[in-house]
Amino acid sequence: MNVQRFLYFIDGISTWSARRAAWLIILLTAVVCVEVFKRYIMNMPTAWIFDADNIMYGTLFMLCGAYTLAQNAHVRGDFLYSSMRPRLQAGLDLALYVVFFLPGIAALIYAGADYAGDSWRIGEHSVTANGPPIYHFKTVIPIAGALVMLQGIAEVVRCVVCLQTGEWPARLRDGRRDRCHRGATRAQRICRRGIAQDRDRACPRDR
Repeated sequence: MNVQRFLYFIDGISTWSARRAAWLIILLTAVVCVEVFKRYIMNMPTAWIFDADNIMYGTLFMLCGAYTLAQNAHVRGDFLYSSMRPRLQAGLDLALYVVFFLPGIAALIYAGADYAGDSWRIGEHSVTANGPPIYHFKTVIPIAGALVMLQGIAEVVRCVVCLQTGEWPARLRDGRRDRCHRGATRAQRICRRGIAQDRDRACPRDR
């Protein structure tokens, strides 16, 4: 397995996990809509619904972290970074990954596993009335940390390759994300064309 195939493989794991977690958006929307109907139409609020919403949203948020890193979509200070040459970018990224990212995510996995283990041992539930169990939710913490760590290793490899070649290795693009981007770009072109036509009609050029 060459380096590029290894990077694509890790990117694929991150993308697969995020796509599965994305279905929680539909479930979360349905739960919120049902609760709004029960609370304001039937006057029958559910005590534990807020905890359930937090569990679903937190799970979605954590499991999509590796995917966001794989797509290079995390927020960064681009004002200076974007003007740097690829090798300088890679050197800076590599230093930050080694000094901050890898130790921080390793601590998250270690603490999260201990946190989840304690929750499973006591059968932890939410403190609200008839609260849902939360040990499943806390188990997501080390799992999400492991996915982010795996993607972080791929990013370190990308930095090393860029330092050697002077170019960033390709990323595995999400086909659905690319289709949305192409659709948005096409809509922008159509919009600009329409604006130009309107301007020509308002201020006709000399023929």
